Amino acid sequence: MSVEKIVDAAIEIADSDGIQAVSMAAVAKRLGYTPMSLYRYVSSKDDLLLLMQEEATGLPPEPGEEDLGWRARLVELYEAQSQIYSRQSWLLSMPITGSPITPNSSAWLEADLEALRDTGLTEEEGIAVSLLVTGAARWKGLIAAGYEEQSRATGLDAAEVAAREQRLFDAVITEDGYPFLRKAIDAGVFASEFDPFDFGLERGLDGVEAFIEAIVNARAGAASDVANDGSSAATSVAAPDDATEAAAAGHAAIADDDPAVAADKKLREAQKAVRQAQKVLAEARKRERQVLREAKERVAKRR
Repeated sequence: MSVEKIVDAAIEIADSDGIQAVSMAAVAKRLGYTPMSLYRYVSSKDDLLLLMQEEATGLPPEPGEEDLGWRARLVELYEAQSQIYSRQSWLLSMPITGSPITPNSSAWLEADLEALRDTGLTEEEGIAVSLLVTGAARWKGLIAAGYEEQSRATGLDAAEVAAREQRLFDAVITEDGYPFLRKAIDAGVFASEFDPFDFGLERGLDGVEAFIEAIVNARAGAASDVANDGSSAATSVAAPDDATEAAAAGHAAIADDDPAVAADKKLREAQKAVRQAQKVLAEARKRERQVLREAKERVAKRR
């Protein structure tokens, strides 16, 4: 008896009969032990489900030696996730109770963010793109799992399920009531090999690519302009002559009355506030990494 054997047995039950068939009693019976003996290794069914999810999720594929570029790498991760959901569709029935904190779940998110590291996206934007990829893979897996479950419950193969759906469409979806949907059905969209999920992801990544080219590059240009302006100002202040010093003294005397100078002062104050906020954010991220390490250590100890 070991945690690994218990988890493997539970996954075998989920693969064959679905996640609803997994119980401590069912796992114990499969292993030839009493249910109470399992609790020496796994404290509760919830912990067992978490360990099952971690094992089935696995680690993301390692990037190859050749740099694919951020977009191709995200597509690679999307396809790998889709295959996991296709093989073990019971994962889609697992409740989402919060952000990923287990080692393998965190590794998938880390892989997405690593792919985006040189794009110039902010951390928030990177997480949003990662959710786009993960969500597309999960949605594709959810639909595929639904059809597989229907085939298992009815004993019909994929072609027979499609034929039954076509009869339902013909009986319910009329041209009078649903003209555009009827047109799509008659065009054979539900029997086509065209993958709408891959298409949707690609169009989403088109938008991300356009965003990077337009917005992120604009940010870089703006930052460069600010740096150049600051460099010019520093040069002019670095070696002031008597006339410059006199002019500076005169400007100081009227600074509060000059709108342009007042605006410049407000800009410096805003920049200072941004630097302070960045410092606070850095401390928060440091704390987040520490909590994540502690969570991973706790999960490792349970094993």
